[in-house]
Amino acid sequence: MKDIVVVILMVAGTFFFAMGTLGLWRFPDVFSRAHASTKCDTLGCGLILLSMVVRSGFSLASLKMLLIIGFIWLTNATAAHVIGNTALKQGYPMLKETRTWIYRGRGE
Repeated sequence: MKDIVVVILMVAGTFFFAMGTLGLWRFPDVFSRAHASTKCDTLGCGLILLSMVVRSGFSLASLKMLLIIGFIWLTNATAAHVIGNTALKQGYPMLKETRTWIYRGRGE
């Protein structure tokens, strides 16, 4: 039963990695590409590491893998925000169909 759960988690993680790669190829602007890559990589890596935690059982190594999952969740979200914010400030083109709410700062 444990092996079935491990295989399901591995396949799901690989699927999300593949979808992130497809998003990098197919999406037209830097904002949607950053969204696709960071969201899919976070979920894909989390599922694959979670499958390794299930496979190894409760140990120090599994605790370290859980900490790595948490670290990846924090850093990927931060990286996506920094990439998008920098691209916006540098004037990279955005699709006209993209819905945005841009914070202009005080007094604007």
